[in-house]
Amino acid sequence: MDPQPITLLLQKVGQGDKGSESALLELVYSELHRLASSYMRRERKDHTLQPSALVNEAYVKLIGAQDVPWQNRGHFYAAAARVMRNILIDYARTRAAERRGGAPVRAPLREDMLMVEEDPDRFLLLDAAMDRLEQLDPRQAKVVELRFYGGLNVEETAAALDISEKTVKRDWAVARAWLEAEIAGPAAPRE
Repeated sequence: MDPQPITLLLQKVGQGDKGSESALLELVYSELHRLASSYMRRERKDHTLQPSALVNEAYVKLIGAQDVPWQNRGHFYAAAARVMRNILIDYARTRAAERRGGAPVRAPLREDMLMVEEDPDRFLLLDAAMDRLEQLDPRQAKVVELRFYGGLNVEETAAALDISEKTVKRDWAVARAWLEAEIAGPAAPRE
């Protein structure tokens, strides 16, 4: 798909053209739904939010952000991945707050670990680590966001961020190692 129509519609929406919003949604809906489905596969089985609802909530937030100067298709999808992540984090925080006591448990970062079916605390630990990573290296944080949360492959991530596939692979490996160390916490003292 030629990204230019999406970029043009994003610009029109950014200028307040309400008529372009539905045309934009038609063009981006299937990709947003794929992103949402990727996120939801990592959620608990009894989650009340469905991929379509996640898409709708994210789209409303994205389009409601009138002060965002959309640069291109990749910028929009990166923002969509971030908004979806934030929505799910809010849900996890609410669920964790409903549980009785207990601080989040530290655990090593593995791709399968991020299935948060039973323990939203792990999701919250990852979110806090992602926030720290974003402060240290925003590009690596975007790579993780798109690859892990958004379900994009190396090629799609490289295109979305306008970087090489080699850079995506390197950032992915470094960021995963850093996140694993952050989530695992300090090593236990030896006795």
